[in-house]
Amino acid sequence: MSATTRTNTPAAIPAAPARATTIRRFLFRGERPGHRYPAENGGGSAARVRLRLLAAFLPVTAVLYVGAEALDPRGTDQVVTSTGVALKLLPIAAAHSSQLYLSGSLSVLALGGLAVSYAAIAALVTGRGWVIATIAALLGGVGAFAGAMLNVIGGISLAAAASAHMARGAAARFLVTSFGSVPSQVVEYVYFASEYATPVVMGVALWRSRAVPRWLAVLFTAGLEVAESMGAIGPKVVLFMLPFAVAMILLAARIWRAAGRHTPMTGATPAPPAATSPDTAAAALPTTSGS
Repeated sequence: MSATTRTNTPAAIPAAPARATTIRRFLFRGERPGHRYPAENGGGSAARVRLRLLAAFLPVTAVLYVGAEALDPRGTDQVVTSTGVALKLLPIAAAHSSQLYLSGSLSVLALGGLAVSYAAIAALVTGRGWVIATIAALLGGVGAFAGAMLNVIGGISLAAAASAHMARGAAARFLVTSFGSVPSQVVEYVYFASEYATPVVMGVALWRSRAVPRWLAVLFTAGLEVAESMGAIGPKVVLFMLPFAVAMILLAARIWRAAGRHTPMTGATPAPPAATSPDTAAAALPTTSGS
């Protein structure tokens, strides 16, 4: 046989490296390396725990809110617009400075919990009305933040001015200056606008979604509106805020049950096995003949 005659003997295929086995399983059998994806129910468990943690904020927020209003000394829920109002509030605040500190701190915590509660309630609305619920959660968060700032400027600053060793006239001027500042005016307008608008927007979202009974949507809206309009009237405020507390507990129970029904989030769906096996693919590789 001459050197120019071509042979039909196939060339030997070199052995694949150790890693090729994994690559072939990945390409031809649709397998995925197990370390790249979490357990099948890992994502569902995480989502369930987080949603139930959000649900726990609702009853805690109700307790903080009711406690803050009940402990607020009578007559101290006024906005200081003049020196006369400040001189009227200072003796009351001086006689109940510790109570005013406590109620102001609880109010800040309650407003922070209310912001989280709005986000938790919005998580119930996944179908019709979800856009409205998202807007309500955003408004509620902004309004609660502004309300917390206003409570620091108002109740806590009033207690500090009353308990400080300074003349009444100087303390009154300090309060008038604090309440009359531009940041104080901005947060006051934002808070009062959002605190009455947000419950209505969230109530509309719950009503449209039918995620909860419609009577519960009405109870939440009306109860929160009444709770936010209550003044410093002493412990009897608990009776007026009871519908709000009941609505928050019922909504928390709904969110808790919804978390239990949450569909687990799995990793990427494995690709269907290909009809071609590694051996068949190797046999189908083109061979070159020597010369």
